Amino acid sequence: MTRVLLTGGSGFIAAHTLDVLLKRGHSVVTTVRTQEKADKIKEENKSAVDKGQLDFAIVPDIAQEGAFDKAVVSDPPFEAVLHTASPFHFNVTDVQKDLLDPAVIGTTGILKSIKKSAPSVKRVVITSSFAAIVEPSKGNWPGHVYSEEDWNPITLEEAEENPMAGYRASKTFAEKAAWEFLDKEKPNFTIATICPPLVFGPIIHALDSLENLNTSNQRILWAAQGKWKDEIAPTGVYLWVDVRDVAEAHVLALEKPDAANKRFFTVGGYFTNRDIAEIIKRHFPQYKDLPSASTPGGDYPEGGKEKGVYGYDNKRTIEVLGLKYRSFEDCIIDCIVSFQSKGL
Repeated sequence: MTRVLLTGGSGFIAAHTLDVLLKRGHSVVTTVRTQEKADKIKEENKSAVDKGQLDFAIVPDIAQEGAFDKAVVSDPPFEAVLHTASPFHFNVTDVQKDLLDPAVIGTTGILKSIKKSAPSVKRVVITSSFAAIVEPSKGNWPGHVYSEEDWNPITLEEAEENPMAGYRASKTFAEKAAWEFLDKEKPNFTIATICPPLVFGPIIHALDSLENLNTSNQRILWAAQGKWKDEIAPTGVYLWVDVRDVAEAHVLALEKPDAANKRFFTVGGYFTNRDIAEIIKRHFPQYKDLPSASTPGGDYPEGGKEKGVYGYDNKRTIEVLGLKYRSFEDCIIDCIVSFQSKGL
């Protein structure tokens, strides 16, 4: 059993990560922005709270200087920190303030707080993203194989062009800042970063309605709701991973000594939006407004996944973490079932 601090506990990935941590017997304190969010997580994990396996720390704004100073102090002391808190949304008025600062200051801030006040922490795992790996200017880049060696070359100037560029930059700058901290500050702890592409999967976190669904899962909901009946939306990024595998990767990266100071590109495989629609059609005949075989859009570029789009190398996640990836079909089915419980 390890004593773990999990940041951003009410998020989509964090809720699943909390689930894995509790099932594996770790003792967890999770940070949330408000008491109301803490109460919702408490409700969903009543037995863990009752037996003292789960507690909470309120951190209202991760971009504030010293935001995590109190949260990292614990009795018994923390041995590991999983930092998942970072903004992912596009209702942005100021890229710097809404996306870059919370991501970068949140990451460097927690590392500073750990170094200063939590000397017992030996491993920090940070949620990064394929956004920190991909080179958007190269488009589909047939022939290139993305791996942990790649970095998004985005500049601050490019980051301010639009919210999507701002999001990609926030993940890139935050992860780079973590590696720089390690290099310059030589703390007691090692780090590992988890870099997933589009994350799909069932929702288990508190969600008042499907209106507030996490960004990546929205396309699955739209397919079921009939929004692609006349034309399937372009897929955009052709790589996906199941949220439960991402959660597993976070916990394995804190448990395995060999994960120290490594990036992990967690990829379940390729997909298209047409695949999503076809799986829903096969398993959920009650949804009538789904695209047919002749509906345009949602396919791979010319040449298919073999010749029309970049490759990926996820060997490190399998060899070092021992990750076993779920199938796309199971992921979409479980997703729809979880949406049904929220009113789909």
